Amino acid sequence: MNQPVLFEELAARNGLRIGVATLASEKTLNAISLEMVDLLTPQLRKWQADPEVALVILQAQGEKAFCAGGDLQQLYRTMREHHASPERGDIRGNRYAAEFFEHEYRLDYLIHTFGKPILCWGHGIVMGGGIGLMAGCSHRVVTEKSRLAMPEITIGLYPDVGGSWFLSRMPGKTGVFLALTGALLNSADAVFAGLADYRVAHASKQSVFDALLAQDWGRGNDAELLERVLADAQSASLNDGVTAFAPSNLISHYDQIEALCRKPTLPEIVDGILSLQTEDAWLLKAAGTLRAGSPGSAWLGYALQKRVRYMSLAEVFRLEFVVSLHCAARADFVEGVRALIIEKDQKPKWQHATLAEAAPEWVEGFFDDPWKREEHPLADLGA
Repeated sequence: MNQPVLFEELAARNGLRIGVATLASEKTLNAISLEMVDLLTPQLRKWQADPEVALVILQAQGEKAFCAGGDLQQLYRTMREHHASPERGDIRGNRYAAEFFEHEYRLDYLIHTFGKPILCWGHGIVMGGGIGLMAGCSHRVVTEKSRLAMPEITIGLYPDVGGSWFLSRMPGKTGVFLALTGALLNSADAVFAGLADYRVAHASKQSVFDALLAQDWGRGNDAELLERVLADAQSASLNDGVTAFAPSNLISHYDQIEALCRKPTLPEIVDGILSLQTEDAWLLKAAGTLRAGSPGSAWLGYALQKRVRYMSLAEVFRLEFVVSLHCAARADFVEGVRALIIEKDQKPKWQHATLAEAAPEWVEGFFDDPWKREEHPLADLGA
């Protein structure tokens, strides 16, 4: 059986090594599975502890995607089983979901706090759990073909794996807009939103790797060496007269997004987006995603961004872990996965058909934590 993550080490000119982790589930667009997570975590820890490893590269096989999100097949089966079980009222009853989310959050936290530079080559589709992997890397490259999004509203979830953290820290109210609409971001959008650091032509990848192998690592300035290589590659890519980098939709629509998403209540924001009179294809697609998405997810993503504003990353991860298990135990997430991924009828029947039907008390229920603080499965993060 082929491994869904491949590992290798490249020898730099001065003898130190570069660890390379390659997502290798091309048929699923490298959707992140529990097996992937459980392979990545110990290898990253090993590289972090090895003084002969200067930096780590995280990449993926294929031309289509870095990682298109989470592998939801097994999660769907266990949600169905949990909903039919005597434990359906206890979010801890779905043991697979608890294991999957705990391990995924631990991996993402390890990446966010990694003690060495991590270069993520985010080519192609980067969505959901793929952004969770990429967001914490110290040096994040996007290419002319990169397409990023957090479209969880379409499956009755919310922007998880740290989405509450990074969306709430984006310029202005762009994070609110993206959570509600799952709008697709190009490479310029990703840099503007703080999800990426460098725009580099995908054709330059091998020359970037060659330049990395030529560096004199291990003198205390490894992050600076990596920055220099990537900055040079970006400058060459943006000025090569060949690579077509699209302009930022977020920047060109920024004032309009601000006007829409600074309204005082979520219903006003949603009404404004859905009432847009425009022929702009990007805005129309964003509004269409919101219209078809789960009203409960809209409330949840909006409430989370307000709630996490002054929290640490570890606190956000602990909160999102609980919220994710509530989502797994409730109706919309399993229904969204059924409609879009399993049966693919594209006709989800949401628990609440409108925002008005989802009472504030219902939204607050997602934050009910069944664990004492010291017993939380992620209690040790940030300790």
